[in-house]
Parts: sequence; structure tokens; C-alpha cells
Amino acid sequence: MEDNENIVRMDKWLWAARLFKTRSLAVDAIKGGKVKMDDNPIKPSREVKVGDIIQVQIEQLHKVVEVKTVIKNRISAKQVPEIYNDLTPKEEYERIEFMNAYKAEWRDRGAGRPTKKERRMIERLKDEM
Repeated sequence: MEDNENIVRMDKWLWAARLFKTRSLAVDAIKGGKVKMDDNPIKPSREVKVGDIIQVQIEQLHKVVEVKTVIKNRISAKQVPEIYNDLTPKEEYERIEFMNAYKAEWRDRGAGRPTKKERRMIERLKDEM
């Protein structure tokens, strides 16, 4: 881990902190407005400082993290708690877990295709999620 004095770009820090698999995915997310600070979109070249609160949308998850350490190189997954505090509300993780539990449709074997009424009910349920 590097000194807190070092200057690190936001895209590089997001990748190094393992929030994104590649640096180019981090850049795309930033440019797409999925990474914010104080509800304001940022640029990939924005400098990261200790204490910054970053809001990141990763697929359906709205993650909030507080920077503990500024790093330049990617770290192991075991070291993640040393790099940032996860401030994401517990309810957000529960929402994602609930959505994933009901994501796949399942029908009894031999039940055949859903009727028009059943199909409409299924579509309504999906719209509510």
C-alpha cells in the first residue's frame, strides 16, 4: 500500500480497490455517470483523497464507500477492508438478494405453458421488482 500523499486518479483507484474488474470498466462507469461524489458526476481524472465518499452503481447495486487509503496498485480481495469502508445500507444488499432470488422463472415439470392470465400476472410481478 502506498502513502496517503500520493495522487491517484479515480478510475485507477476504483480498479485497484477491486470495485471494477478492469480499469476500462471503471472509466466507462465514470463516463456513464454511475460514479458520483456528493451526488455530482465526476471525471476519470479526479483525484482521490482519504475521507472521500464515493457512490458507485454496479449493475443493480448502489454502493457507497469511504476512502481509507489511497492506492495505485491492485490489491488482494483480503485487503479490501483496509482500503475503504463500505457504507452501503444493509437494505440495499437485501434488495439485491431478493431480486436475484426471484429473477428466474420456475414452473413444475409437465405444467405446460402459462395461460394468458398467468402470463399477465407474471409480467405484473416482474414490473413491480
